[in-house]
Amino acid sequence: MHNLFAHTAFLRLVQIVGDPKAEPPIPALIPVSKSTWWQGVKDGRFPRPVKLGPRTTAWKTEDILALIKSME
Repeated sequence: MHNLFAHTAFLRLVQIVGDPKAEPPIPALIPVSKSTWWQGVKDGRFPRPVKLGPRTTAWKTEDILALIKSME
């Protein structure tokens, strides 16, 4: 049986909006603040997250790539 989710990659918020204070710094894929990102999710401008666990939220990489492409 083929599992559709077997090849789905996920990104955490810090990988999307970056963290210049991290060591080493994490560059932003989409240069907005965390609060701007969450407001965009609420407004429907940014993709909805997937809950991977009780304290783990992530976004499908394909959704983030599609968002970046739509912003070009």
